[in-house]
Amino acid sequence: MTEVKYKVGKTDSRDKLIELMSSYKNLVFSVCLKMTGDYFTAEDIAQETFISAYEHLEEFDGTSEKAWLCRIASNKCIDYLKAAERRTSPALDEELAIQEDLRDGPPEMFASRDVLNEVEEKCLSLPEGYGEIARLYFINSMTAKEISEKQGLPLKTVQTRIYRAREMLRKTVRKEDLLA
Repeated sequence: MTEVKYKVGKTDSRDKLIELMSSYKNLVFSVCLKMTGDYFTAEDIAQETFISAYEHLEEFDGTSEKAWLCRIASNKCIDYLKAAERRTSPALDEELAIQEDLRDGPPEMFASRDVLNEVEEKCLSLPEGYGEIARLYFINSMTAKEISEKQGLPLKTVQTRIYRAREMLRKTVRKEDLLA
């Protein structure tokens, strides 16, 4: 019979959930925000992450809670982005200003920075015409209109390149690489 580490009773599971949320809420939110680029969506997905963690707590082996939660969060974000892409076509992105949660401690800041550095490397390895636009859009959080003006390219060209760069990045950026 397998040993159940956390789910001895509802009280134990609830206490473990509270502990996980207290320890990792900023990190999970930061991962969601970086992947979705939308503050409110990131909040929702972060909540879904902890709900999923609670539901699967008995299956968790107890090692590397941080990586486990980040993996759940990144999978939830990928699912969200795939569903959102099916509902929409490339259009002018009017992005909301994203404010970093300054309450993050050093581990969370370094984890976020590592993810950004990895994504930036992947952006710059894209074919000519896509790398710089992807970097400006995904890393520097510039809108398609701002990139169009800066690069001197038609807005539709920039939007198309962002869309195609996103598809190329999905194929090259593996969530396991970002969480290692």
